[in-house]
Amino acid sequence: MPTSIPRYRFTDCGDGDLGPGAAEVDRRRREVIALPWTWLRQVHGGDVVVVDRPGAQAGCRADGAVTTVPGAAIAVQVADCAPVAVLGESVVGVAHAGWRGLVAGIVPAVVDTMRRLAPGPLRAVIGPCIRPRCYPFGTTDLEAVARVVGDVVRAETGDGEPALDLAAAVRAALADVGVERCDDIGVCTACSPSHWSHRGNSDGQRQALVAWLGA
Repeated sequence: MPTSIPRYRFTDCGDGDLGPGAAEVDRRRREVIALPWTWLRQVHGGDVVVVDRPGAQAGCRADGAVTTVPGAAIAVQVADCAPVAVLGESVVGVAHAGWRGLVAGIVPAVVDTMRRLAPGPLRAVIGPCIRPRCYPFGTTDLEAVARVVGDVVRAETGDGEPALDLAAAVRAALADVGVERCDDIGVCTACSPSHWSHRGNSDGQRQALVAWLGA
């Protein structure tokens, strides 16, 4: 039986700016969950850090984090990219999955790291992210993503322009590594008044996904 329960939370504007350079960010993090946070200097890549004690690896250059340590809060910050929580019986992982991170393999990197540390069934949750109706996307970059995760990423905006379906790309990347159970919050950051959006509103602020093993 698991001794800890995998937990996660997606923040919104009501929780304040949780970007790493934001004023009062430490206080805001404590208000979300009063545990030591491992936050990342995200670079839209495929690197994952393993957090072996609460607060370890904070500020590392990476786009994913994994822990099996109860009380260690691992987090990613987003404004349009997909925040992805991956949950096991005794392990949690988070991914910052934009299109560049998907091409770099951030989703399989997080899942592979989790399975190495704690084999067992996994499920995933995709948080608020930009949706295709608001995400016109250049054909060259769209081809690059499609080569990695398949044609499921191809979509159209509300105006009929080529678009990237970021959530579909994440689901496909998860399915490719055997994570079939995936829930999607379904919120579009560009449309939602409760979320920051770089593309939709040129926001510099960030919401967060934080995950931890708790009682």
